[in-house]
Amino acid sequence: MAGPRGRPLIVGSGIAGLYVALRSQELGLRPTLVTKASLEESNTRYAQGGIAAAVGPDDAVGLHLKDTVRAGDGLVNAKAARILVEEAPRRIADLVRFGVPFDTLEGQVALGREAAHSRARILHAGGDATGLRIEETLRERVVAAGIEVRERAALRRIAPRPEGGWRAELALDGAADPTLLDASELVLATGGAGNLYRETSNPAVAMGEGVAVAARAGVLLADMEFVQFHPTVFHREGAPRFLITEALRGEGAHLRNERGEPFMTRYHPLGDLAPRDVVTRAIRSEMERTRQPSVFLDATHLSRDRLASRFPTVFRFLADYALDPSRDLIPVAPAAHFTIGGIATDTEGRSSRTGLLACGEVAATGVHGANRLGSNSLLEGLVFGEHVARQLLHPVRGGPAPPGAVVAVPPPHGAGGAVPAGAPSEIRSILWEEVGIVRNAAGLQRALRRLASILDAIEPADGGPAPAPGADAAFTAYLIARAALAREESRGAHYRSDFPRPRPAWRLHLGLRVGGAEERPTRAAAPAREVKALGASAVPWT
Repeated sequence: MAGPRGRPLIVGSGIAGLYVALRSQELGLRPTLVTKASLEESNTRYAQGGIAAAVGPDDAVGLHLKDTVRAGDGLVNAKAARILVEEAPRRIADLVRFGVPFDTLEGQVALGREAAHSRARILHAGGDATGLRIEETLRERVVAAGIEVRERAALRRIAPRPEGGWRAELALDGAADPTLLDASELVLATGGAGNLYRETSNPAVAMGEGVAVAARAGVLLADMEFVQFHPTVFHREGAPRFLITEALRGEGAHLRNERGEPFMTRYHPLGDLAPRDVVTRAIRSEMERTRQPSVFLDATHLSRDRLASRFPTVFRFLADYALDPSRDLIPVAPAAHFTIGGIATDTEGRSSRTGLLACGEVAATGVHGANRLGSNSLLEGLVFGEHVARQLLHPVRGGPAPPGAVVAVPPPHGAGGAVPAGAPSEIRSILWEEVGIVRNAAGLQRALRRLASILDAIEPADGGPAPAPGADAAFTAYLIARAALAREESRGAHYRSDFPRPRPAWRLHLGLRVGGAEERPTRAAAPAREVKALGASAVPWT
């Protein structure tokens, strides 16, 4: 007998989880939505930039596709990207139907432009509060629809049931014992892992535990080495790291170094509107060259009224620090922003394990390739969330295509000790210093040794209780570093100073599987030493 039919369990309350819950109920299912914090807390809430769709009179789906593929640096899954851009207008219509108040200008939807987009195609709601408006609207609809919601329930372990379906072990806030929930299908929409880095634009909940929980269950991961850094995050000693939306540069703001010099045209012909990975590394280079902790975003030539109306969230935040963007330069520096890799899925959200689906930032469809095009992230949650909801209604077997190579990761082992108070801070420093914007083999090997040492102390022994949040965070960090060591080239958001150029043999997706067997790159052109090594030297547990 299968699990409770038509009762999917959805974990995560960002745009992907909320949308899947709403749509699956509309399709006649009875979903349960689980979130580890409050219902409104997710990365979606903090998304300023907007959501991309080819709906303008001078735009076309083909142009959106071309920009997405170009930004992805040779690794975009063409099928997934075409689905993303073709279905974007319909998913925007869904948001309008749910009540999202998109900004308009003279009766028409207002469209902005961002880096690496060839057209103005970014829709906003409340100016730079797009994520907040979408999250609030979908959350209100979930509550009004009477969907069962369990807040402050952290996912700790998952396992397939012998009779079908999945069982999830949850740790409820304040409860001594875990809660077990059975479901016909399990949907992971747990978001990204940006808060594993010391410098990040992400909220505290973005710790990547969903990836670790899935990996421990033997689920195939992919593209974990690709972590996107946002180039312009507010940087002042003692102040929170606050995202300064890319749309400001789309409006005409310029990057300047501490000498007041515009510098982006030295790095890319698109200047300030170059792809995010290019802008991020350019800013890092300028900071190193001038020995300064930041560069500056200059919007002083833009109208104060325009800035205040178009970017009210940024404007209010800067006012708290006595800054007016129409008068003052904004100190900015890069920070971890978006996890491109995660649970390997096909375009229907199906993972390598039957009945386990994933969508949103935790999933790796290949739609972003090696570097995500700005404002495609909220869109990804909607488009593939729709596919997941329909898959829940009419399940069909399937799963992701095999990656070009798979790194085998032995299961972590440990002594089951308590998580030290300083472990989260240490993990963030390790990733920022050794697995950050620029990487190399020596630093990655140091990171793996240090992370393995943390896991050795806090990972439960075999057959013990479910791992604590600190152990899951450390394991996800380890998986990011392991994939980064394996990919011996530079591509998109992954930059290796010891392999500073793309290599044809590595134009493939790299998988990770805990407890599986290593699979060599499938391309016949792969040199033997690349095929053999997979960056495996000096890696703990191997």
